[in-house]
Amino acid sequence: MPEFVTTETELEAIYGQPAGAAVIKEIDHISDHYRRFIETSPFVVLATSGPEGLDCTPRGDPRGFVRVVDRRTVMLPDRRGNNRIDTLRNIVRDPRIALLFLIPGIGRTLRINGRAAIRVDRELCDSFTLEGKAPRSVIAVTAESVYTQCPKALVRSRLWDPSLHLDEGSLPSSGTIMKALQQDFDGDTYDREYPQRLKETIY
Repeated sequence: MPEFVTTETELEAIYGQPAGAAVIKEIDHISDHYRRFIETSPFVVLATSGPEGLDCTPRGDPRGFVRVVDRRTVMLPDRRGNNRIDTLRNIVRDPRIALLFLIPGIGRTLRINGRAAIRVDRELCDSFTLEGKAPRSVIAVTAESVYTQCPKALVRSRLWDPSLHLDEGSLPSSGTIMKALQQDFDGDTYDREYPQRLKETIY
């Protein structure tokens, strides 16, 4: 038996073909049931692609922050961040995008695959104002494939099990990590000032 799988034929020989619910649930639009998932979710992961490679980034706000405009379109605000804008750079060069919605306590996730555009019209951005701050842009996604994914991964990981949740202090702090990368970085001050900085810059 070969050590690596290098063709789709070899993959299909191992895994077979998808059938039943795995096929039925994938549609090219946002159904009423799928809309309910999107409008209930406070957290989504965006995957994009560009010349430098792939990017995967989390986005979150109060639930319903991803706006369902119609059966093919969703929009989400690009909130204040660290100005790397990796996702936005990718979108202007390659509009393909994938969204993965999570809802705390719910095992199933929802996927949207499609194409994205960056909108900056003032009225639209202002409509996403939160805590008195409007986003500088809005990501508009045209859905091409929409489906839920089964809860096996979340069940196996026990992601929502509070007995497995860790205290933030159980892992190296951001300041500790950055000081290890750059010796003259003042990690203690960075960590000490971060809670206030987060409060002031979250929107």
